[in-house]
Amino acid sequence: MSVLDKAAETQLANIETKTGRSRAELSKDILAQGLSKHGKMVSWVKDNWGLGHGDANTLVHVARRSVEDSGAPADPLDAIYSGAKAHQRPIHDALMKRINGFGAFETAPKKSYVALRRKKQFAMLGPKTKDRFELGINLKDDANHPLMKAVPPGGMCQYIVSLHSPDEVDDGIITIVRRAYDAAG
Repeated sequence: MSVLDKAAETQLANIETKTGRSRAELSKDILAQGLSKHGKMVSWVKDNWGLGHGDANTLVHVARRSVEDSGAPADPLDAIYSGAKAHQRPIHDALMKRINGFGAFETAPKKSYVALRRKKQFAMLGPKTKDRFELGINLKDDANHPLMKAVPPGGMCQYIVSLHSPDEVDDGIITIVRRAYDAAG
């Protein structure tokens, strides 16, 4: 065990002594508050248990790590489609329902969007703003759709489709995504 690991272990043991509760109990209470921002969690611990910033910060790290290490499958889409962007999840679902029928591909959730790849990335989708969902399409060929806009060279995609409703996911858009899927294979 490294010196830093020993110091953290000592700090956590002291927190357990101060609060009279185990790490598992403390972590469970922190996570039960439903807070997602680290700073808000630290503030809650400080306000409710009278711990200093260093102890509260360490304890929040332990609580958050307990969720990550639990092996519980957290849906990364829940983080992308939360708060003011939650209402855009049905657009994502409508697109994926159609795209999943194409065949095998990799889905790679990022912090604010989802990348779809075969040998190369063929699309990316996710909320761009609280009011606008974007479907980015990587396709070297010419493509035309009333909702599609060509993007200047050098960007991640050649085309962007702005969507506001699952009803806008039509056969024309899906046909273009399918062309991009085939080209990426």
